[in-house]
Amino acid sequence: MMEFSLQIGYWHWWVLGVVFIVLEILSPAVFFLWMGLAAGVVGLILLLFPGLAWEWQVLLFAIFSLASILASRRYLDRHPLHSDHPLLNRRGQQYVGRTFSLSTPIVNGYGKIRVDDSSWKVSGPDCAEGSQVRVVGVDGVVLQIEPLEQPTQAEQEANDP
Repeated sequence: MMEFSLQIGYWHWWVLGVVFIVLEILSPAVFFLWMGLAAGVVGLILLLFPGLAWEWQVLLFAIFSLASILASRRYLDRHPLHSDHPLLNRRGQQYVGRTFSLSTPIVNGYGKIRVDDSSWKVSGPDCAEGSQVRVVGVDGVVLQIEPLEQPTQAEQEANDP
């Protein structure tokens, strides 16, 4: 009975590889893919060398899994993936550089602006309601702003015809 349980065929490794690939599809990280490929390689080796002991099979699986995971990490560190929407899940960063009007005045360093269909807390120097401000940074969910230069009364009179 014990002897039967230790008879691992090449197709066992291929089934295990498919299971890992399915787990990869269901998981958010790229991790099980490399273990699935390692199981497939061990199955191929076992197909070529059918008398390989199960201890060696497990050792080869561990080595190939570790080697493929480390190689993929090294490759991705050197060649990072680029997105056409790098700020997709960083909504506050999308507003940096844009100009808005204050919906509530900034008092003691904090106020609010209206952005599309939402209201954002802002921090910066005290300003009156309706003042034009530019977003210069983000700190968590608080937008860092700076007031736009408002022309003085004399500058406005000089520019008016």
